[in-house]
Amino acid sequence: MRIGQAEAVQVIRRALDLGVTFIDTAACYADSQAKIGAAIHDRRDGLVIATKSGATTKDAMLSDVETARRQLRTDVIDLYQLHGVGGDDHWATLSGPDGALAGLLAAKQAGHIRHVGFTTHNLAAALKLVAHEAFETVQFPYNLVAREPGDELIPAARANNMGFIVMKPMCGGQFDDAELAFKFLNSLPDLVAIPGIERVEEIEQIAAIVESGQTLTGEDAARAEEIVARLGKQFCRRCGYCEPCEQGVSISSGLLFEGMAKRFSTDSAASIAKGVVESVAKCIECGKCVEKCPYDLPIPDLLKDALAAAKRFLAEQS
Repeated sequence: MRIGQAEAVQVIRRALDLGVTFIDTAACYADSQAKIGAAIHDRRDGLVIATKSGATTKDAMLSDVETARRQLRTDVIDLYQLHGVGGDDHWATLSGPDGALAGLLAAKQAGHIRHVGFTTHNLAAALKLVAHEAFETVQFPYNLVAREPGDELIPAARANNMGFIVMKPMCGGQFDDAELAFKFLNSLPDLVAIPGIERVEEIEQIAAIVESGQTLTGEDAARAEEIVARLGKQFCRRCGYCEPCEQGVSISSGLLFEGMAKRFSTDSAASIAKGVVESVAKCIECGKCVEKCPYDLPIPDLLKDALAAAKRFLAEQS
């Protein structure tokens, strides 16, 4: 988290005052677990605390669970998720005898976590795992622009009595109109959205929209469709179909750089920016990524924009 602990505690406690009862974080989100722990340790009742880890082995996952319990200052974590489940090979590793899933099930058996879920950007993986007996929640991107989960994944989650956690309700930082974003989500009140919050004013605005229950109608709906038409050719859904690149370009990192730069610490963002500069420079604009993209994104052009943004970021930090 890019804000200091005192400010973070203020924001989180204001969220609690407004009735927020679900807080999501992750082992890799800098020091967010510790900041959240400082804010909630004396207001734990009634809260659902969720975190996640990208660990792949049983021992590493158990270690991350213990770290989370300590940093979040709680004996029991309500929901612990496998973070970023990928394709079949990745799942085979996670679900093996010594894989991360075994670690979560052991932690659940020990009473250290209550529920197990998973997060992914891979729709095919999500559709397979919503029926898995170990999982009680799925976390997946869903927003005004990335509406694909509404066709199959959300109905499948409901059919399996699984909670659906809305990742990227603001398009991963690429969309800045909270009113439209949450009026869209208000039409599906059984979903739980997890916007990234850094300022008290942000959570106050979002809470007011959610409490209003208003949905997209009239001028709001028309304005939303205009934005969708514009962002639809720019917004990466992280499906991964464009990769791997034969030239070694990390396409996803490039397309997602600006959103990551907003959410990550300065040091982490600088490291990502350096990687983007080095990687995107390899692009020869062959167009093969465009052919593979199911959303017809103009990827080479977007990578040029990402390269320029990464260079600007590094220049500002120097």
